[in-house]
Amino acid sequence: MEQGKDLLLDIKGSVALTEGADFFWRFNIIHIVAKSNYLNSVVFGTYKGRAKIFVQNNSLLLKKVQHSDSGDYIAIVSGEQNQRVAEYKVIVQDPVSPVNLTVDSVDSSSNSCNLTVTCSTVDSHISSRFRCDTQNCSHVENGSLKAKPRSSTLIIYFQQDFIICNHSNQVSWKHKTEKITSYCKTLSGSETPSDGISICLLKAVLFSIGLIIMAKVPHLLKSSHL
Repeated sequence: MEQGKDLLLDIKGSVALTEGADFFWRFNIIHIVAKSNYLNSVVFGTYKGRAKIFVQNNSLLLKKVQHSDSGDYIAIVSGEQNQRVAEYKVIVQDPVSPVNLTVDSVDSSSNSCNLTVTCSTVDSHISSRFRCDTQNCSHVENGSLKAKPRSSTLIIYFQQDFIICNHSNQVSWKHKTEKITSYCKTLSGSETPSDGISICLLKAVLFSIGLIIMAKVPHLLKSSHL
């Protein structure tokens, strides 16, 4: 979920509240966000003014969510027995920063060329070396790596005749591209350049390299209706 946006935590189906039963939205188990019963509803603590519970179906609206709103939200009917009727895992993220893509051609000739490709953001970068000939491009070795833990992905890959640097998370993405033939004479000057590019495309998955900047990227996840 992008920071600053409104988030609706929906209740699928109807929840009938009888006299003596209460409906709760809880945050990380211990914090009560809102409560309703068959008479009225109320929002608690720091959620006043920025959360709303709809009495029609007890769905919860969080307004202009912030990073501190990331966590587990549970909807519970409290009566003779407690019953969970919905559960959400929420993570609030900023849009990703722009990326820069630099390509250095080394020892380019009529038969092959070596490329050092670097993909960078404001606080992270990855680089790798590739060798291209008239038939294909292959990954030679990884270069430098720098990263700060964050819930985003930074990756370099080939598609058709383009090198692409992509920076993405669950709410946004940024990318930059460079044409391979601008750096490789062997591809731009080959008598059958389209064949070489086509094979590059087929092998893209084999030498695409990426850095998952955080080992586990959480996202807005709703469990099945209980």
